[in-house]
Amino acid sequence: MFEPYAPPDVPLDIVHVDHEILIVGKPEGLLSVPGKSDHLADCLLSRIQAAFPDALLVHRLDRDTSGVMVFALTPHAQRHLGLQFEKRYIKKSYVARVWGQVSEKTGIIELPLIVDWPNRPLQMVDHENGRPASTEWRVQRSTEAETRIRLFPKTGRSHQLRVHMQAIGHPILGDPFYANGQARDFPRMMLHSESLRLRHPDGGVGMTFKVKAPF
Repeated sequence: MFEPYAPPDVPLDIVHVDHEILIVGKPEGLLSVPGKSDHLADCLLSRIQAAFPDALLVHRLDRDTSGVMVFALTPHAQRHLGLQFEKRYIKKSYVARVWGQVSEKTGIIELPLIVDWPNRPLQMVDHENGRPASTEWRVQRSTEAETRIRLFPKTGRSHQLRVHMQAIGHPILGDPFYANGQARDFPRMMLHSESLRLRHPDGGVGMTFKVKAPF
């Protein structure tokens, strides 16, 4: 289940930079932050801090997820953006390819999640003890074999999109944790953070940043 860590050797994908924030496109296969072991030290944060020493972490994406991320360049920006995430002011949308044909065009998944302790870092649905988790979705196109879908997380639980899609019978293609059989047999996990809308820490102007899905 746990693939060896082989981070991609690619240059930083800088989308936007100003005096407060840095927007980058994270490649698939790269940790957002360092892991606990020395061989997990290479991550997006360390690569960014090599070029932008003042960069500060605001949020994370899973190792196998690609897409747009924001980093703060001042402590003020870090606090400001952190509060936006906490209050759910920041709007995120993802693109995914999932197993099978999703019959409806739109929907919402409301399934509470909790860590699966014997199998951590895996998460699972738990109606008694789980924390509320909500995902809206909209189908872009589908065939009998797979569906391309846009996902809008309303909460930010760990592995939320991955567990939610598995729970409704449509695991994300290539997911090393939650997909099985043919659904898992893909060169990467087909989940990408496509857009991020935030309020700029200096003045509060709404800004949207996008990184096109590579699949």
